[in-house]
Amino acid sequence: MAAVVVAPAHAEWKGQGQAGIVFARGNTDTDTANVKLEMAKEAASWTHKFGVAALRAATSGDKTAERYEGMWQSDYKISERDYYWGGVRYEDDRFSGFDYQATATTGYGRKFINTDDTKFVGEVGVGYRRLKTVAQIGPPFIASETSGDAILRGFLGYETKLTDTTSLIDKFTVEAGSDNTFMSNVFALQVKMNEAFALSLGFDVRYNTDPPAGKKKSDTLTTVNLVYAF
Repeated sequence: MAAVVVAPAHAEWKGQGQAGIVFARGNTDTDTANVKLEMAKEAASWTHKFGVAALRAATSGDKTAERYEGMWQSDYKISERDYYWGGVRYEDDRFSGFDYQATATTGYGRKFINTDDTKFVGEVGVGYRRLKTVAQIGPPFIASETSGDAILRGFLGYETKLTDTTSLIDKFTVEAGSDNTFMSNVFALQVKMNEAFALSLGFDVRYNTDPPAGKKKSDTLTTVNLVYAF
């Protein structure tokens, strides 16, 4: 009798894309639009996560905001709750005073709560950051500077279902180094309209402890987005 072996199906990428209006306050005081894409794929002991985002605005024909972000992270499961991770992040924010901030980090993560309704994870790690400031035309003229430093990275992620159609999501990230400490908190309240679409009310805070001269330390975004899950 011949044995029949059924190969496991390949894991597929799942995620969500969203777009909507933005009210930006801080280094960029304007109303504009944003887009964001987040995807994840689980395969055996690995989980891969990918994300990109863009923010653009113009007032009276003059560009007032332009930011692009990208990230990749791979997690390797060592138990049902614990995992090792490694990732990279790149940010190009033309109006923050930084030409770019790029990081590569690795560390340990734990799923403190992992139920169908609530998920709470924490991550801690170390890595390297490269950043470049934007030259200031002046007066006075300030030349751009490029530097690199070792960093500590921390992350907390929380998601819970308040009702069958309403979810609360919060993600906090910190990258601390000698040149600058970057912190970001992304909060969202999502209400499902059907299996594919949802409305999301978000509030994002970004903070740099040592921004270039003439730039504010914090920026906030208030967003109302249409979300498509796939």
